[in-house]
Amino acid sequence: MPVVKCKICFKEFYGKPYFLKIGQAKYCSKECMRIGSKTGKIVQCHSCGKEVYKTKKALRVSKSKTYFCTKSCQTKWRNSIFVGPKHANWIDGRNSYKSVMLRNKVPKICKLCKNKDSRVLAVHHLDHDRKNSSLSNLIWLCHNCHFLVHHDKETIKNMETLV
Repeated sequence: MPVVKCKICFKEFYGKPYFLKIGQAKYCSKECMRIGSKTGKIVQCHSCGKEVYKTKKALRVSKSKTYFCTKSCQTKWRNSIFVGPKHANWIDGRNSYKSVMLRNKVPKICKLCKNKDSRVLAVHHLDHDRKNSSLSNLIWLCHNCHFLVHHDKETIKNMETLV
């Protein structure tokens, strides 16, 4: 049997004549064959910076030319880019006021009673215009305080002094 050098580790090994004839006997082991058969390249994850291997096809078919290590990294990126009018299901933005507060990382604390339970917090429009979803017009209120702001005259006066 003829002696052949591995293309990866340059170790000498015996190659069967038939494999040499058809152009196979190139690698000494399955590990070297796995390394040698890779045709893609290593790229950095766009979200976390971790290095990840991508095949030639994955590099070619990517429309955005941004690569990710996991689906969760890809989802974080997509959810930060495709928001508001850029989102496929965007209609008119009249109901996006809660996401405006969350995206701008406004602390979830009731402005009046300082309640931190996110299950009971709602977004209140200061000028009572639901179409005005600018950040300066929005505050967090618990459901109890929100009701009082709309119906109790004393709470309305307290609210005006706070804001």
